[in-house]
Amino acid sequence: MDTVFSRRSALVTGAGLTAGLALPGVALATGDDRVDVSFTLDAETLDGGEQVTSITLHTARLGPIDPASLTTGTFRVHAEATSPIDTGGQDVGYDLDRPVTAARLDPRGDIVLELSHGEGQTGGGTLGYLDSRSRNVRLDLRYTVTQTAPVRPRYGRPVTFTRFTQGRLANPEVDAFGHHTSRSGMKYRLYSPTAHRGRRPLVVWLHGGGEGASLPDGYYDNETTLRANRGALGFATREAQAIFGGAHVVAPQSTSAWMDDGPRFAPLIREIIREVQRSRPVDPGRVYVAGCSNGGYMTLKMTTTYPATFAASVPVCGVVTARKAGDPPLLPDAELAAISTPTWLVTSRDDDTVDPVANTVHAHELIPRSAMTLYDQVVRNGHRFPGHWSWIYVARNDPSIGGTHLWQWLARNRR
Repeated sequence: MDTVFSRRSALVTGAGLTAGLALPGVALATGDDRVDVSFTLDAETLDGGEQVTSITLHTARLGPIDPASLTTGTFRVHAEATSPIDTGGQDVGYDLDRPVTAARLDPRGDIVLELSHGEGQTGGGTLGYLDSRSRNVRLDLRYTVTQTAPVRPRYGRPVTFTRFTQGRLANPEVDAFGHHTSRSGMKYRLYSPTAHRGRRPLVVWLHGGGEGASLPDGYYDNETTLRANRGALGFATREAQAIFGGAHVVAPQSTSAWMDDGPRFAPLIREIIREVQRSRPVDPGRVYVAGCSNGGYMTLKMTTTYPATFAASVPVCGVVTARKAGDPPLLPDAELAAISTPTWLVTSRDDDTVDPVANTVHAHELIPRSAMTLYDQVVRNGHRFPGHWSWIYVARNDPSIGGTHLWQWLARNRR
């Protein structure tokens, strides 16, 4: 007998059980062997962006399950991803099967389906890049789980789940950053340490051009700043927090791109810093600013606009030259030469998006006592990334000079 549910429920046909996105909060039906199960999409922000790496089926309430009944073939997973805004005809989503590489029980007793994923692998990403907007957007994800064989409890008869209800996207690193909106309307994410008392440092991370809002589309998500790369997340890791002795990390999101109007955005970022200082125990002598690409430009702009605010700065693959022929430079040589904030610049020779010589090397030659790390290419764990993505090294504390790594250098600077 075939049983058909609504579009947001499930389709049950023969021995196979397929469940789509259903309404949240559906209670388990325990009157017989067939029960409903909700599931969470478990995500990780890799160096190349966030991917859904596993699915957790919330089965612990059913009682102990025999792990021997779980194989990579017990469930199938299908993923559909679509853009939340008009793409102008560009295909940025996907519609495909996600191979299950392992099926196990977690410590709570829930079933976890590990999914094939990795740098450069398509079909698991949570973001799509819209060429027409030069922006990342968080994709609308619809996951479908199909059960192909019963699961055996330790006690009782085998169980076939009636329906799978898709729940939230969970990324513990991203979720550790709270959502905030400043009085100016600029959104930001904020991480604050919980294990450290007293006034702590503050790291300001300024995202790249692809992580701003797209206001003409009404899209201002306060999400892509943490999901597109590990820039801000790196400073909230256990390793970074140990080096800084606990640090607040704030990641503002531009309403467009920082380079569109740096002089207007600078005081808005400064106001966010002040809001964090009012609401959190921040050491005013240990405020650091770092950013990549568009954010690399804005990092330098912040130190030229507010020379007494920051203890140190890290501009990564930023722009200082004119945006197009005939325009004035974004940061004139005189402004760069007047920077007094300790500065460590990072870029890669194979950056074909922002000329490393005309921008980073040029800035290094002008900024007094600045340091610079110039990579040949961007490679991590054997995967070669685009040359523009040198922020990956900063997020992993890779740059070093004379045996001192970047995070340690930042942490020891005080204003």
